[in-house]
Amino acid sequence: MIYRTRQRQLSYGRPIGIIVLEESIPCPPGTPGNPTTFSYPVCYEIARGASALGMRDAANPTGLESLLTAGRALVDRGVYAIAGNCGLMIVHQQAVAKALPVPVLLSSLLQLPLIAQMYGRHATVGIMASSAKSLTAEHLRLASQGAEIRTVIASMDGKEHFRAAVGDESGTLDFERVQAEVVEAAQDLVVRHPEVAAILLECVDLPPYSAAVQEAVGRPVFDLTTLIDHVHSALVRKPFMGVY
Repeated sequence: MIYRTRQRQLSYGRPIGIIVLEESIPCPPGTPGNPTTFSYPVCYEIARGASALGMRDAANPTGLESLLTAGRALVDRGVYAIAGNCGLMIVHQQAVAKALPVPVLLSSLLQLPLIAQMYGRHATVGIMASSAKSLTAEHLRLASQGAEIRTVIASMDGKEHFRAAVGDESGTLDFERVQAEVVEAAQDLVVRHPEVAAILLECVDLPPYSAAVQEAVGRPVFDLTTLIDHVHSALVRKPFMGVY
């Protein structure tokens, strides 16, 4: 096999690039900001000046140019696909995907239509967000791409340890206490809405607790890591090994 250098590329073999925001939030395994979350190499680029707060207003979001600058830098480094690290980046999904020459998957919410199709149009998808104020009907409309999808929302509002670590960016995170709060929010969601067929974690700080949530509520749990893994499995195919 012959390998050739690529212009402006200094390292190789990192198929997934992740655009991260400038935040002071610990990244335990399970968050996209922690490379050990993935079983394959990833690389990062900071979107300078972009913030989750600037993407709360889905009708007039900010931060697009910062995401494009970061995305172009990742393309120059040779990635095969680009992910985001905030569910609210759905507001810039179409613009960034149009501008870059590689697949773009900025938000876990891109899985919403797929989940709805899997369970049928009468199914209900439970979505867990960091705050009820941040995830709006317009964000869900952008994710749904015109499809009528039944959703119910749970948030981490009022959860002391989560809010300190993620909302207030205190710089520390008590994993066990935050996990207990996330599980409690998920359990409350399915008690209020037993018709929920699956749970989708919009917030990228929630995937570390996906297994605990699934064990507690007995539903499939989707998040940004399941989306990235899915796309990676298509971009980097491996031969099937077995016997016949």
